Amino acid sequence: MPVAPVLMAQEAPKKIASGLLLATLGAIAFSGKAIIVKLAYRYGVDAVTLIMYRMLFALPIFALMGWWSSRGKPSLARKDYLGILGLGITGYYLASYLDFAGLSYITASLERLILYLNPTLVLLLGLLLYKRHIQRTQALGMAISYCGVLLVFGHEIKLEGSDVVLGTVLVFFSAVSYAVYLSFSGELVQRLGSLRLVGLATSVACLLCIAQFLVLRPWSAALVAPEVIWLSVLNATLCTAVPVVLVMMAIERVGASLASQAGMVGPMSTILMGVVILGEPFTVWVAMGTVLVIAGIFVFTRSGRSASS
Repeated sequence: MPVAPVLMAQEAPKKIASGLLLATLGAIAFSGKAIIVKLAYRYGVDAVTLIMYRMLFALPIFALMGWWSSRGKPSLARKDYLGILGLGITGYYLASYLDFAGLSYITASLERLILYLNPTLVLLLGLLLYKRHIQRTQALGMAISYCGVLLVFGHEIKLEGSDVVLGTVLVFFSAVSYAVYLSFSGELVQRLGSLRLVGLATSVACLLCIAQFLVLRPWSAALVAPEVIWLSVLNATLCTAVPVVLVMMAIERVGASLASQAGMVGPMSTILMGVVILGEPFTVWVAMGTVLVIAGIFVFTRSGRSASS
């Protein structure tokens, strides 16, 4: 037997294992964002200031990513600039700001479960914009997932009151905003490449978040506790830039489907960190809601892959 096929067969399981590990680490790192935001709020900072610091520290990373991935590539056309601007606003600026604002009212656990509904929102946008058909199994998966979120939402509103409604609405529209980004980014991703698009669009969002602070807050609002600065640095690196790279490396090794399945660890890791680090309550309602959301998304994504195969 030739040596090359044997080596390739031996390397395949290692490649899959490393890809799944990267996807899992990326999901866990990204899930830490909500925990860091909740910790920073304990020092009296508001959403506008907090997201400004996160994006200020993330800007050099994503600007470098955009420059690096643009080397040797064709120059951007006018429609590319407009597309990057639009996607930067919807996918990263609005989605990030609404998420940060919502986290000041709800637990990290509920926030992660709401954001995990994103695939269902993309499908609903496809139905509204392109009249794409929804299969019965997809509808079933959606129903299961939304029941899980409603279960946790109903439990939190009893404990925390009407502020939970505002926080839930803000985070839900954050998910909608990111779903809009995913729905309209396909053509631009194919033309520019995912790394280049992420780097440029996120750089736009960083600049918008910094400009938002300069318009809405006095310079004195930038004087925050040292803990907020360090938490923002951690958020910008470990929970923003690093997950992007890890997930992209995972997709290169195992594909988007397997990488997304590994991402199911995200809600569970957020809940665990919320309990251990933030002291958030872990009740039977949270456990049941999490199981329903993850099960529903699993049914939803499995039915989507079956239809496309």
